[in-house]
Amino acid sequence: MGGVNLKAARLADDVLTTVIQPFELQRAPDRLAAALQSVAARLHSTPSDLHALTMTAELSQHFRTKRDGVRFVLEAIRAALGSDAIIRVWCTDGRFRTPAEVASDPLQAAASNWLATATFVAAGSADTIVVDVGSTTTDVIPIVGGTVAVVGRTDPDRLRSGELVYTGALRTPLEAIVKHVPLGDDVAAVSAEGFAITADVHLWLGNLSAEDYTVPTPDGRPATRVFAGERLARLVCADRDLLDEAGIHRVARAVAEAQIDDVRAALRRVHARHPHIKTAIVTGLGDFLAAAAAERVGLTPVALAAVLGPDAARAAPAAAVAHLLRALRPARV
Repeated sequence: MGGVNLKAARLADDVLTTVIQPFELQRAPDRLAAALQSVAARLHSTPSDLHALTMTAELSQHFRTKRDGVRFVLEAIRAALGSDAIIRVWCTDGRFRTPAEVASDPLQAAASNWLATATFVAAGSADTIVVDVGSTTTDVIPIVGGTVAVVGRTDPDRLRSGELVYTGALRTPLEAIVKHVPLGDDVAAVSAEGFAITADVHLWLGNLSAEDYTVPTPDGRPATRVFAGERLARLVCADRDLLDEAGIHRVARAVAEAQIDDVRAALRRVHARHPHIKTAIVTGLGDFLAAAAAERVGLTPVALAAVLGPDAARAAPAAAVAHLLRALRPARV
């Protein structure tokens, strides 16, 4: 349960079905329960199902504190699924807890999604680094001896350790990645007006499709390559009359390269603590960024999609908690 996407998975008879539904919590918090019901219906959820929850939505600006956010999410999912639903919440200590337990200590469930993915991967990979590039952020998670070996477990600590990078495949403003881009025979400083986002870069370059562009465009115009080019031109305060296709392509490539380098720098920091690791498990909507960064560090990228399938790999935390909850004996649920 994220601040801009609801990702869900249903595991039944060894068949994993996933749904990703864009939902900006800050814009419509009162519709969260209805959105969750819609997702559950699309997965044909039944009252007898066990439900596992992991979240990052508590960081939404709609909430003054993360505690408020966690409690709000718990109330919404209970309203969506009903008071009799069996719900377990994945926490940052690597355990499932009841909603009542989490409500009394909400921070244990805040931003727990990365650990679900890593714990699932660790069950089958002894030594690797998980690099999950989503729409907004990138997780860099070392696994050593089949154990998640992170330095930080909260968002601030993970930002400090390089295990969390605030760059993603869709929502990142370009001025957060670059300060200068090529322009003509020189370079130009970029505007800081939110004219374009990484979705425009990767749509223009062909890394993502228009269907992948699931966030609002900065100018309200369609999520097409033509309009993405117009938004990219405005990064240097130009337009399509002033900047041709080749010029826009140079801008997009420069931003993409800088974004890969940002992920590479974090990955190099984490890898330096575990230099024996040779591979990186890459996943998320921006797995192409993760793979490129891994190669620059000298790691062999391995796609999680090969294990989970491409759709489930884009909803890795949801797929992971489904597998993790099923692995528990019923007596422990």
